[in-house]
Amino acid sequence: MKIDLSGRTALVTGGSKGLGLATATRLAESGASVAILARDPAGLAEAESRIRSVADGGTVVSVRADVTSPDQIRAAHETVVAALGPIDILINNAGHRALAPFPDITDAMWEADLQLKLMASVRLTRLVWSSMVERRWGRVVNVLNTFSKTPVAGSAPTSVTRAAQLALTKVLAGEGAPHNVLVNALLVGLIRSEQIVEVHRSAGGGQPLDEYIRSRVRDLRVPMGRIGEAEEFANIACFLASDAASYITGTAINVDGGMAPVV
Repeated sequence: MKIDLSGRTALVTGGSKGLGLATATRLAESGASVAILARDPAGLAEAESRIRSVADGGTVVSVRADVTSPDQIRAAHETVVAALGPIDILINNAGHRALAPFPDITDAMWEADLQLKLMASVRLTRLVWSSMVERRWGRVVNVLNTFSKTPVAGSAPTSVTRAAQLALTKVLAGEGAPHNVLVNALLVGLIRSEQIVEVHRSAGGGQPLDEYIRSRVRDLRVPMGRIGEAEEFANIACFLASDAASYITGTAINVDGGMAPVV
């Protein structure tokens, strides 16, 4: 299926690497004008160049911003709208792996995770919402993980924060549906990205990355028997951002090779 996003504008947080970069690239390949947000200037510049090389007619911009800062979020939104116009597609992708035994999680750790994931999504969505409603077209995709539905021991604070984002997805879907503003979530399983590289490094890197990935696939009993690729994730995000997904809202789609149980 060819997705045509010509004339649409997209904003992707955490867009300089991993799933965010893959999604921004796929959106640009489909004709959208794309803005990426991240904190690292060098990473942003490299990502912008890569996206620009495959863009199909749309404009590509990058904006340095820390999404835990309300002021920086507001300024970044103003910069993007000035460059591209009102946002049609918002991909809330910013986040990182935050896992610890419950007694070890301090108030500061809880607050940091909530600000990075939940409140960044709340604030950015609020900034684009009215314009989407007025124009009767909008897409919001919240990038979560399978722990949102099926948390396990030791997976806080991420599981709790992501579950809150899942609830936010459903609430916004109900409010946006009468205005053709569609809100969905993608729940990530084992996907090749910067995050798994960081997990491998934190585990000591005692075995080659590919061998580590194969062991994770075995340990997690991924039915498809392999890790997912960032581009496979991006294809689904791009579909949800398009007119092809015009009757899908308020849902959470697992992108996990069949790993998570049905709930």
